[in-house]
Amino acid sequence: MSKVVTFGELMLRLAPEGYYRFVQADRLGATFGGGEANVAVSLANYGVDASFVTKLPGHEIGQAAVNSLRRYGVDVSDIVRGGSRVGIYYLEKGASQRPSKVIYDRAGSAIYEAKQSDFDWEKILAGADWFHFTGITPALNDTVAAICMDACKAAKKLGVTVSCDLNYRNKLWSKEKAGQVMGELCKYVDVCISNEEDASDVFGIRAKDTDVTAGTVNTEGYKDVAKQLVDRFGFKKVAITLRESISANDNNWSAMLCDGGEYYFSKKYKMHIVDRVGGGDSFGGGLIAACLKGYEPQAVIEFAVAASCLKHSIEGDYNMVSEDEVLKLAGGDASGRVQR
Repeated sequence: MSKVVTFGELMLRLAPEGYYRFVQADRLGATFGGGEANVAVSLANYGVDASFVTKLPGHEIGQAAVNSLRRYGVDVSDIVRGGSRVGIYYLEKGASQRPSKVIYDRAGSAIYEAKQSDFDWEKILAGADWFHFTGITPALNDTVAAICMDACKAAKKLGVTVSCDLNYRNKLWSKEKAGQVMGELCKYVDVCISNEEDASDVFGIRAKDTDVTAGTVNTEGYKDVAKQLVDRFGFKKVAITLRESISANDNNWSAMLCDGGEYYFSKKYKMHIVDRVGGGDSFGGGLIAACLKGYEPQAVIEFAVAASCLKHSIEGDYNMVSEDEVLKLAGGDASGRVQR
């Protein structure tokens, strides 16, 4: 069985019920999530040996976060315990033309205060086939960025495939800082994952005739985006999700894979969204699983997009679907008919 190690922050997610706004809610539901942890859960659900690495407090809230991964079969044995708080994010779900909103409360979290000496990456990555991180993690601060670099260097030394989802977050750092830090980290990356805006935000590489705010995506323009990324960093594969936002509730969803100089486009899904947070992570988890299972490139991108399409129908950060469910949708059964 292939082994994947992911590294990042696992946060407490607090959200009003349904579509209530922050200012009108009198209660908040509590779950857990975070980019790389979400990927690990997806992989575990597809039968991949998935390990998540972070730093969490030893108190009960930290333990609850750990337990949220354990229940899905994610290996948590390399999580470092220490620090005093779990990072928090607040989510207000949008509807119609009102966008969703995220408020972060993660300064001073256990991973924010982590040290490079907390992680022995050669030991953590021993026997691993794949290492995954996102641009959210090095955005926390310079020390966490250095920890990501340590992991990437160890992965390269051990011959472990490295993937990165660029995942630019303007509430965490500037485009200039992101470009500088991610530019160094991407020298160690084999598989780059991006949405329709990330390459532009982080590296200034833009697709022609695309306006994401207007829901207009020129899919052909992303061939050039992928080519520029490959030329600059030597990536073996580049996968780009292509979201056409009609409203907060309704999106068209597809993706492109550049592999060996060839371009593969998935089918397009018309999605009515239940919860879009974690959608990109579920795409990354599907992509990694399909690559490790030896799928052909077209099947890889179809699996990743179908996995993510299903995630948009599920509450919470984690994508709780099986490989069989993804394959059924990727194979063309999008009817949503009752199974009995």
